[in-house]
Amino acid sequence: MPYFDAASAAPLHPVARQALLAALDEGWADPARLYREGRRARLLLDAAREAAAEAVGCRPDELSFTPSGTRAVHSGISGALAGRRRVGRHMAVSAVEHSSVLHAAADHEDRGGTVTRVPVERTGAVDAQTFGESLREDTALACLQSASHEVGTEQPVAEVAGSCRAAGVPLLVDAAQSLAWGPVPEGWSLLAGSAHKWGGPAGVGLLAVRKGVRFAPQGPSDERESGRAPGFENLPAIVAAAASLRAVRAEADAEAVRLRALVDRIRARVPALVPDVEVVGDPVRRLPHLVTFSCLYVDGETLLQELDRAGFSVSSGSSCTSSTLTPSHVLKAMGVLSEGNVRVSLPRGTTDEEVDRFLDVLPGLVAGVREQLDAPTAPDHSPASDGSLVVDALGKRCPVPVIELAKVIGGVPVGGTVTVLSDDEAARLDIPAWCAMREQEYVGEEPANRGAAYVVRRLS
Repeated sequence: MPYFDAASAAPLHPVARQALLAALDEGWADPARLYREGRRARLLLDAAREAAAEAVGCRPDELSFTPSGTRAVHSGISGALAGRRRVGRHMAVSAVEHSSVLHAAADHEDRGGTVTRVPVERTGAVDAQTFGESLREDTALACLQSASHEVGTEQPVAEVAGSCRAAGVPLLVDAAQSLAWGPVPEGWSLLAGSAHKWGGPAGVGLLAVRKGVRFAPQGPSDERESGRAPGFENLPAIVAAAASLRAVRAEADAEAVRLRALVDRIRARVPALVPDVEVVGDPVRRLPHLVTFSCLYVDGETLLQELDRAGFSVSSGSSCTSSTLTPSHVLKAMGVLSEGNVRVSLPRGTTDEEVDRFLDVLPGLVAGVREQLDAPTAPDHSPASDGSLVVDALGKRCPVPVIELAKVIGGVPVGGTVTVLSDDEAARLDIPAWCAMREQEYVGEEPANRGAAYVVRRLS
């Protein structure tokens, strides 16, 4: 069964498995103790730290291991903000950061701080100049991911780092998605990563803090990991994480070329095979193994279930998951279609045959989901009496409001309007996206007794 969700968690690398088993035998003792078993454990911990620091591009004494990537992000943000509290309480973050960063930013606001969420372009990348302009005299910290977890777009880290350096603001980089493929460009002040993203075991994160960065760890601490991750280290998992990071880096150049070719095939073939599909993210400045596309008139959760039945494990940033019923914050910030969203992220070793089979089954599955939802194959051209129509989609979830719009748009004359009444948050994103795909005019949003009224003018 092809596993195409490496961006969530990469399969355990063989080197990680070997290192983990060996460290279970050799690294079980307390590395803080001076007796023989403790000294042996300390040697393993020091070797793992040196290997990870080399891959990150920092000094070993700048790197700490944490219980997760999320903990690394949260500890990095809270420590940097506390260390610079005399400067101010303002943060600048991109609007498409991982939820761990955005949750920390929201918590900072709840505690009286301020946050600027820098918008992104349609590709998902920030404009470096715009990010630089968000920095203020009271900015204590800036945060920018190296590459998007959801659409794979690489951010202009080097350019933003230059602006932060000129403003005297430390830059925290969430490098969880990119560390497997190479070091982050120079200029960052703090960096976070997560082992399960590169084929290491879950439960290991890393936090690097450059010397000279004002940093005050928050909460109770002890002598371990520079006080940044108190408690007994999970030494076998740390050893396996460092060993696998070194291994994937050694394979990265060759594997990136191979996987990029497979992703290019998906990017080109899916729009050709499946009508009404939008491939999102930067087509060039992107991670080599990840592609995201959105299918019009498709419920994303249903499509993922159908792909699972067909033997493919993929994920989604869909607006229509039963757990949230809200659009992906990344797709929302990009202003692209959110319904029917599929993220394919290929792990090492993915074959041509697996990708070809995915491309073979996808069109039929999408067509089946659209048929279940009674999606339009052609617009209804029954004329409206007064040149305008109102579609009541209140209480209906995506993609139904868009489907209802598509069914009736042909019933108004060119220049006429369709007003869609909807209380689904996703409609605010998906109706304008539909207009852009169908070359119709999105007039705007008007207040309504319930939800909102979205007005579309027929242009053709």
